[in-house]
Amino acid sequence: MPGCLQTPGYATALLTSIAASHETPDDITKAVKACMRRNSVIREGDHRLTILVEESVLRYRIGDTDTTAAQLGHLLSEMALPSISLGVIPFIVERTVWPTATFTVFDDQRVHTDSLDAPPARAG
Repeated sequence: MPGCLQTPGYATALLTSIAASHETPDDITKAVKACMRRNSVIREGDHRLTILVEESVLRYRIGDTDTTAAQLGHLLSEMALPSISLGVIPFIVERTVWPTATFTVFDDQRVHTDSLDAPPARAG
């Protein structure tokens, strides 16, 4: 799920899972607050966001059932905004490349990337 569309519960569950698998410090509460502040881009300013996800993103269960249901409900409400255009690549499309980290192009000066798949740096 693109970061700008995540709920606090979904982001918490995702970051908790990542922190546990990488054995990183527990700064999840602070990270979720930062993510939610960044999500204000959805409702602020005069812009249009075009977001493309694979169908699997909508089917992953991150957190418990209530967390996943709340995330999907939030996605439905955000899709109704005139500034959001969401596209879904269905499972039936042949994959010719593997998925990579997400990125968001805001304008000709700002691009944001969400790369949660890199292992953490370790002190030597």
